[in-house]
Amino acid sequence: MSKKIKLLWDFRGEDAKQTAKHHTIHLREFADLEKLNFHEIAILEMNPMFSSAFIIVDETNMKIFRDALKPHRGEIAE
Repeated sequence: MSKKIKLLWDFRGEDAKQTAKHHTIHLREFADLEKLNFHEIAILEMNPMFSSAFIIVDETNMKIFRDALKPHRGEIAE
């Protein structure tokens, strides 16, 4: 079974949550356009001034997402 990788894009400022939410639309569009599977697309709100958009993908597809979308960071998903 392949590992799951969480790719994250961080946003800061008063509009961080709305920007992260909007970014999830583009993540879904990319996955649909490229016909790539994913496990989850969502946002994390760390505080009112810092939110992240993320997508969880299989390790086998991680490089496709990483190279095309340039996430700020990645981690192994639980």
